[in-house]
Amino acid sequence: MAVAYPQFFGTKKVDTSLMVSSSSSVSPVILSQDELKKVAAYKAVEFVESGMVVGLGTGSTAKHAVDKIAELLHSGKLKNIVGIPTSKITHEQAVSLRIPLSDLNKHPIVDLAIDGADEVDPQMNLVKGRGGSLLREKMVEAATKKFIVIVDESKLVNYIGGSGLAMPVEIVPFCWEFTLKRLEMLFIEAGCVGKLRTAGGSGGEEPYVTDNGNYIIDLYFKKDMGDLKDASDAILRLAGVVEHGMFIDMATTVIVAGKLGVSVTNKL
Repeated sequence: MAVAYPQFFGTKKVDTSLMVSSSSSVSPVILSQDELKKVAAYKAVEFVESGMVVGLGTGSTAKHAVDKIAELLHSGKLKNIVGIPTSKITHEQAVSLRIPLSDLNKHPIVDLAIDGADEVDPQMNLVKGRGGSLLREKMVEAATKKFIVIVDESKLVNYIGGSGLAMPVEIVPFCWEFTLKRLEMLFIEAGCVGKLRTAGGSGGEEPYVTDNGNYIIDLYFKKDMGDLKDASDAILRLAGVVEHGMFIDMATTVIVAGKLGVSVTNKL
């Protein structure tokens, strides 16, 4: 039995079950990216128990987990689940599936949260928020006892920002250009370029507005930004910044689905 990604997660405990047989007599099954997301999501739902308050994540991978939780609820395999959605989109999905919902005001301690990530580094730090829900996700997932991250193997990076794709920062709309330039200056040595996210994803359109009425600046890095906690503190000290998409030391379990199988890594 192969062990998926031991070189990536180092000495952390990895429990792996292969999705397909390694026998040479069996043709390998090639799964699409969405199928891999579903495999990771369904594995995460195995951690959900009756009576739990569950943080319901946002995005294409988390959507599969919400669907599965609803299926188990309606079949009677799970009972007395209370969901805490991390976005308006997830709230609408959960309502349509008849999952009982609440919020952090009534349930300030969440038993378990399941959500995807845009990047995962070898220390289980994350980038989240390319879907625009980073603030509510962070609020819910900071309140959870166990935070399970579900990804396909394309989300693994050597360092945060290593994909070359966006690291989002949610900011207030007031003087957003000023805030963008200050964010760029923080990481000038890392070749940082900031862009205002637009509703259509390209220039010349209206700014994208979050569920909280804010804007998002997407930061792109050419090099490693350095110590993540220092970077986090520097970003949050800027007036006008609401929250950033680095989830540092928050994940307790990372589930990765890929061609080698399913890897379940728990923080030591």
